Amino acid sequence: MLAAAGWWWGSRRLDALGRSVLLSHLGEGGRALVETEEPPRVDRFDVRVLARVLRWGDLRPNEPVLLKLASGHAPRQGTRLSVIGVLATPSSAQASWLRRQGVHVVLRVKDARRAGRRGGFAGLGDRLQRWLAHDSAFGLTGERRQVIDAIVLGQSRGLDRTLLDRFRASGLYHCLAVDGLKVATVAAGALALFRRRMIGHLAALAAVGAYVLAVGFHPSVVRAAVAVALASLAWLSARERDRWHAMLVGALVLLAWNPMFVRDAGFQLSFAAVAAIFVVTPRVVRALAGYPVPHGLAQLIGVSTACGLATAPVTWMQFHQISVVTVPANVVAVPVVAQMLVLALLTAVIAPFAPPVAAALARVDAWGATFVAACARFFGGLPGAQVTSSAAVAALAAGVLLVAAYAWPHGRGRAEARLSPLGKRPAEDRPRVAPPA
Repeated sequence: MLAAAGWWWGSRRLDALGRSVLLSHLGEGGRALVETEEPPRVDRFDVRVLARVLRWGDLRPNEPVLLKLASGHAPRQGTRLSVIGVLATPSSAQASWLRRQGVHVVLRVKDARRAGRRGGFAGLGDRLQRWLAHDSAFGLTGERRQVIDAIVLGQSRGLDRTLLDRFRASGLYHCLAVDGLKVATVAAGALALFRRRMIGHLAALAAVGAYVLAVGFHPSVVRAAVAVALASLAWLSARERDRWHAMLVGALVLLAWNPMFVRDAGFQLSFAAVAAIFVVTPRVVRALAGYPVPHGLAQLIGVSTACGLATAPVTWMQFHQISVVTVPANVVAVPVVAQMLVLALLTAVIAPFAPPVAAALARVDAWGATFVAACARFFGGLPGAQVTSSAAVAALAAGVLLVAAYAWPHGRGRAEARLSPLGKRPAEDRPRVAPPA
């Protein structure tokens, strides 16, 4: 019954995403009222932004499009524009990705005039986004501000292309996007502000909801927000928490909204990483139990290893590249990224009331931005930091399997020896004594 209902609903959503009113008007020009839905992507020759067409001539399509404007005209997220333009087909390079977003046409704008801003919850998200973009790196300029903006809001468009390539090669590119780590950091920060756990969980729900509105409903953000919400609701209702259940509910929510997300790189990377953290991290921690590695560092190594192993096949299939240095790079940089996010949000909260204090906090955060950028440049610039050939990927996979085959039994033996009583052998090595008759 549930499978049939899911099949029916998925078919309905796919049909809705595949339907287009504007597709039959390709090549036509006209006046339209559009609403931008994300920050613009500024290139050398034009500006592109996802938007929604509210009115096209006498039609009210309420349909998403890719808006292409002249260079130098970059409207903010949530801006309403009255435009004159021509409907065209997307380029072959963009068509597949746009189709997964429900976008079928491109609107090439010849003339645009501002006609207001959108309202409702979307408008609230726009205001939160503008507040964080303005105040989270209060008083900073240049690369350090761009790194902080990318860490807080996932907007890496202003960064130098060479630095972006280093982030990709080092396996740190996820730090420039909003992922589960940042959503969990927001929730933990809100929870830590209150001594009463009930108020703390309510604050965590509110903080995560506001953060999601500000950064947008990306697959990794929605998955993490659903997990945090279920964890807080479980505590408030005195129910047992199940992390696998939370992950599956997140997948259900996303696929119910857009079944084509299953082919999206962000969706695949997010769920592969989380599932690997659940399965692989405890085993890596046990393998390190016999070494002089602090438990916190062992957890960090375990999470980095799990994410690196799980996301490697996805990055190869989607982008034809795999970072070899992702584990050490993440072990070094990720703790700083989490602290930077907390400090940036604190700076944004303080800035309207105490600008000098906010400026001082931002300068401290700037040191973190410099450190993270230096990590990306160092690890991403190492020889062989990234593999892009099939032969190198096969050799890398063979090496990983050999290391795992060696480490697994030795790790279990060290962990059992460490957990056994002092001066005694593990239980399976002790001589068995027959019970008395």
